[in-house]
Amino acid sequence: MNTKGLLEQLLGAGGSNTTATKGQGRGFFDSFGGGAVTGGALGLLLGSKKGRKLGGKVLTYGGLAALGVFAYKAYNNYQQKQSNTTSNPNSKPQGFSAQTIDRVPAAQVETHSVAILTAIIGAAKADGHIDERERQLIDQEIGQLQTDADTQQWLQAELAKPLDPSDVARQASSPEIAAEMYLASVFAVDTQNFMERSYLQELARQLRLEPGLQAELDQQAQQALQQS
Repeated sequence: MNTKGLLEQLLGAGGSNTTATKGQGRGFFDSFGGGAVTGGALGLLLGSKKGRKLGGKVLTYGGLAALGVFAYKAYNNYQQKQSNTTSNPNSKPQGFSAQTIDRVPAAQVETHSVAILTAIIGAAKADGHIDERERQLIDQEIGQLQTDADTQQWLQAELAKPLDPSDVARQASSPEIAAEMYLASVFAVDTQNFMERSYLQELARQLRLEPGLQAELDQQAQQALQQS
């Protein structure tokens, strides 16, 4: 499969430059040019409510690399705080660098991409807005994207699955991937919606996120939303 390629098309980051992964502030988002896909398949997945539009804007403007940067900052902030507590079993050795999607070898990027897209699809289902008509529209949009048959088949299967936070969380094969999945979900939901907020909390539980890491991820998401 080529889930990374599909995600880059959905998020509009296919042409992002490598310096963007080290950027900060407004210029960080501007460097992606607003994304190649606006209001298409990603917009249909995320729905039309104001909160989702804002979250979708962050995803689209920042792209896949941006998600890794925010997860990296949150994870490293968390580990720094944990390293001050030597008795904490979750602390990493000094000098540890989180292996987020913007920093892993190419061979590992696909694993991260599958998990992130699974999380976005799960978050999109959280309020039950994807009905049969929405599925048809999404299928039409996705059919226009350039991807292989295996990826298309996988995507259709994910869309058809009933929502199960524990099933979504199984894609998290590392703490960094869990952080990326949660962060992508935060951007994809409307936290003012009770169902979606409840789903997000259950996903965090299933991902076994430490409260401190979850708080750092929430903070990074809030900062990103303020910048967008």
